[in-house]
Amino acid sequence: MSVAEQLPGAASDVLLLCDHASNAVPPDIDLGIDPALLNLHIGVDIGAADVTRALSARLGAPGILATVSRLVIDLHREPDHAGLIPATSDGHRIPGNADADRRARIARFHAPYHRLLRDQVRRQRPRLILSIHSFTPRLEQGGIERPWEIGILYNRDARAARPAVAWLRGLGLATGDNEPYSGRLLNATLNRHAEAQGIPSIAIEIRNDLIRDDVGVQRWAERLEALTLFLRNTLARKGVLAT
Repeated sequence: MSVAEQLPGAASDVLLLCDHASNAVPPDIDLGIDPALLNLHIGVDIGAADVTRALSARLGAPGILATVSRLVIDLHREPDHAGLIPATSDGHRIPGNADADRRARIARFHAPYHRLLRDQVRRQRPRLILSIHSFTPRLEQGGIERPWEIGILYNRDARAARPAVAWLRGLGLATGDNEPYSGRLLNATLNRHAEAQGIPSIAIEIRNDLIRDDVGVQRWAERLEALTLFLRNTLARKGVLAT
């Protein structure tokens, strides 16, 4: 299977990424779980792929969507991260991962996916990278409530993040600043393909109950289109992007 779906687009200044777009498990990998778990937030970022496709169409921007479940291998983790091939996820055991061949899965999925992203960035030379994710309103383990409608995650480079948070809060949206978790801890893809290359970027986390249907997807794609246009103008004024 291909490691990614590639969306075409002529707007070369923006690149869209979706690391957790799919709940697919190759037929030769047995995770030893109830298949229904793949439809939960532990198996896929619910709604994120649809938002990415809708936003790509609105902006005319290229996008890359992963095609393997995060329970097979989490493409948004460093190769040496303990949760790369999860043994448990939000309290659910993944017994098929207990004795997984780490090197083989990296070679099969993780390495080619990140080569694809690297090559796309080199070829396209985007001026802004947006990584689309979603999060569950309430974790099963610990019962932690997450009240934000959207979160903006980032590490050291806050050139796009700070204005994005302010703009979203200006709409009256409950916006998390490095919430529901910190991009300083979990920002692997953007650390590698954006920040390390000097490209402004943000990870966008939308609460998944807001994008479970087409109405929600289109509503948030429209908001993110407006946010992207705002960031283009803001970064251009600061001399980060060419007008």
